[in-house]
Amino acid sequence: MRSDTVKFGNSRAPHRSLLRATGLKDEDFSKPFIAICCSHCDIVPGHVHLDKVAAYVKQCVREAGGVPFVFHTIAVDDGIAMGHAGMKYSLPSRDLIADCVETMIEAHCFDGMICIPNCDKIVPGMLLAAVRCNIPTIFVSGGPMQAGKTSSGRSVDLISAFVAAAAREQNKISEAELHEIECAACPTCGSCAGLFTANSMNSLCEALGMALPTNGTLLATSAERKHLYRWAAHRIVQMVLDYYRLGEGHGLLPREIVTQKSIDNAFILDMAIGGSTNTVLHMLAIAHEAGVPYNMSRIDDLSRNVPNLCKIAPNGPYHVEDLHNAGGVYTVLGALARGKPGLLYLDCPTVTGKTLGQNIAEWDIRGENPSPEALRIASVRPGPPGAGPMSVEHHGKSIREITPSELGFDPFDCIREVPHAHSPEGGLAVLYGNLAPRGAIVKTAGVKPAMLRFVGPAVIFESETAAYEGIVHGLVKAGDVVVIRYEGPKGGPGMQEMLAPTSAIQGIGLGDSVALITDGRFSGGTSGACVGHVSPEAAEGGPIALLEPGDIIEIDIPARKLNVRVSEEELARRQARWSPPPPRFTKGWLARYVKFATSADTGAVLRSDF
Repeated sequence: MRSDTVKFGNSRAPHRSLLRATGLKDEDFSKPFIAICCSHCDIVPGHVHLDKVAAYVKQCVREAGGVPFVFHTIAVDDGIAMGHAGMKYSLPSRDLIADCVETMIEAHCFDGMICIPNCDKIVPGMLLAAVRCNIPTIFVSGGPMQAGKTSSGRSVDLISAFVAAAAREQNKISEAELHEIECAACPTCGSCAGLFTANSMNSLCEALGMALPTNGTLLATSAERKHLYRWAAHRIVQMVLDYYRLGEGHGLLPREIVTQKSIDNAFILDMAIGGSTNTVLHMLAIAHEAGVPYNMSRIDDLSRNVPNLCKIAPNGPYHVEDLHNAGGVYTVLGALARGKPGLLYLDCPTVTGKTLGQNIAEWDIRGENPSPEALRIASVRPGPPGAGPMSVEHHGKSIREITPSELGFDPFDCIREVPHAHSPEGGLAVLYGNLAPRGAIVKTAGVKPAMLRFVGPAVIFESETAAYEGIVHGLVKAGDVVVIRYEGPKGGPGMQEMLAPTSAIQGIGLGDSVALITDGRFSGGTSGACVGHVSPEAAEGGPIALLEPGDIIEIDIPARKLNVRVSEEELARRQARWSPPPPRFTKGWLARYVKFATSADTGAVLRSDF
C-alpha cells in the first residue's frame, strides 16, 4: 500500500511514533490509511454541518477496517461573497483547494480518500485533486438544503431573497415582505435548495461515476444520508483493498472513471436537468487535469441531442427535494436511456463497483426492477425549519405508495419522459460569433421562448458592482442588452458571478425584456437571457472589450450566434486603439492568480507551461 512508505521499516520508527500520538495502535499499521477530506466551516450553510458528517464517516471507516484521518479545506460561500470584492476569490479558491488536497494526500501517502464537499468551488476543487492524485476516491456531499416556506405557503430559496432585495430597491415590495423572505429562504443546513452550481455539481458526480447514488439530491437533513455515508466508508476501504490486489485497469482509480465518455454522461445529465453554466467551467478544468481532450464544441454537439427534461429552480417551480422525490439523478438517466437509446455510455465504471447502466437498473424508480432501497430512499421528506443534519426520517413507505397529492406535485412533470420533454435540445448551449470567437455559454433551460432571439443596444458596465447599481437606479430599460466586462478570469480577476445584476433585472420586472452578456460567469441561480463566459475576455483584448455604448448586439440562441453589428474594419480600428487597463490587484493571491489564469473556454485552468 502507498501508506507503507510511512509505516514500515526501522527508519520509519519516528513516523510511527508520531502516528501513535494521533491514537494509532500496533494493529492499525497493517490497515489502509483513508483520508477524509472535509470542508467544514461555520460561515457556509452548506458546510456548517460537515464536521458531524466527517465524524460519522470516520467512525464508519473504522468499522470497515480502515484507519481514518480527517483534514479540512477552505470553503467560500458565494452568496455571502456576492456583490463585493470577496467574490473575486471564489473561482480562484477552486485551485487553492486542489493544491491543498494534493499536498495532504502526497505528503502523507494516503491509500484512499473520501471527499466531503458541498458547495460551488469545493466540489470541483476536490475533483481536480482526485484525478491529479489518482488514488481510490469517493465523493459524498453534505446534501442539499430544503426549500423555505413563507406564511402564505410559497416555496422560496436564496434566489428569492436576491430578487426580493432588488424589488425592494424599487419599492415593489414592502420592508416586511423582504424580511419574511429573508428569514424563510434558507431554513436548514445544506447547499441552497435550487439546482444552482453546488447541487448541479453534486448531481453530476453521480453521472460521472465518482459519487454513490442519491449523493446530489438526498436532503442534508435526511436520516438516510447516514446510510449513504456508511456505504461510502465501507466501499472506499474495499476499493483500496481491491486496487492493491488487482492493480490498475479495473475501474478503481479516478482517471479510470473520469474519461471522455463519463464526462459526456455528466454533461448529458446537466443538459437534461438544466443545471448551472458553471459546470462547463469546472468540467473542462477536470477534463484538462485528467488528460482528457474536451472542448466547447463537443459540449454544444451534445446539447443538440439531449432533451431538457426538468425545470428545477431557478428555471421552474420545483426544488432539489422534489427532484429527489421524483427519483433523482438515476431516474433522469433512466428516462434518457429509455427515450434516447445509445445516448449514454452505460458501460462506464462507477465507484459503486458497477457500471452506470447497472446503477440505472437498480436506482431508476421508474425502471422494471428498482431496488427496495431506491424506492425507500426516494420517499424522504423535509423537516421543520432548523432541522439538524441526518435527523429527519422518511415517510416510512415506498415512494410508489405515495400519491402526487401527498407529495404536493406531479413527479412525472418534475422529471419528464423524453416524449414530453420541455425541449428537444439540452439546457445549455454554446454561442459563437464576432463577439465570442472562442465561444460563450447560455443556460437555455432558463430562457423564455420569446427571449431566445434578441436584438438591442449595448448598455456597458465595466464591473459587476457598477452594473447592479446602474440596473436598480434606472440606467437600463426594456430592449437593452446589458454588457458587463472586465470580469473574466484575468480581468476580474477571478471571474466573479453576476447573480446580483441578473437578480436585479428580474426584481425590477425586466426579465422578459432585457438580455445580458458578460465575460464573467453566473450563479447557478441565474435565469433569463444571460450569456456568460464570453471568450476571449476583455482583459485579453477580446471583442467584448471593443464594444461601445449603443452598439447593436444580436443574440440568436437557436442558431448559436452572438454578434455585434459592427464591421470587421471598425472592430480592427478599435482593436488598434485598445490597451489593457491597469491590474486591479498588485499583491496577494489574486495578483498571482492573474499571472497564471487562462480563458473561460479552457475551464479557466492555471497555466503550467513554463
